[in-house]
Amino acid sequence: MLLGVGLRLKPQEIPSPLIGKRAPEITLPQVEDGSSVFRSSDMRGKVWVLNVWASWCGPCRAEHPALLALSKLAVAPVVGLNYNDQRGDSLQWLREVGNPYSVSAFDGDGKAGIEFGVYGVPETFVIDKQGLIRLKLTGPVTQEIINDKLLPLIRELDHG
Repeated sequence: MLLGVGLRLKPQEIPSPLIGKRAPEITLPQVEDGSSVFRSSDMRGKVWVLNVWASWCGPCRAEHPALLALSKLAVAPVVGLNYNDQRGDSLQWLREVGNPYSVSAFDGDGKAGIEFGVYGVPETFVIDKQGLIRLKLTGPVTQEIINDKLLPLIRELDHG
């Protein structure tokens, strides 16, 4: 019976034990300015999107146009978690492809990603005003996923 359930799951929607639980508290230097710090606690009271990315990640490059489009809609802050990367490579990558992030936290050793249960990059989370994880997507976000999943959920959480 469980196999049948597993076969119907979409690969992007791998169940996470963190859904409905408080997002891990992270305090990390920012990618663009290592002397500035990102604190996830500063996001309380906002619905926000956390996108885990890396400059060495091919699928991250593939999803990037969709993230740029989401960012331009300004429906929720899009925060990057730069996972297991080098700061210089990350900065160059953002200059090349554009920066959809209101802020991007630098997780050079990958410890914060591990706290979020990251399997690989890219992964995307929607976190509500109380700091609870409401959705986890693995793999590249597409415009279809944004339209069908992210935008309706963000609007529901923001106005509900």
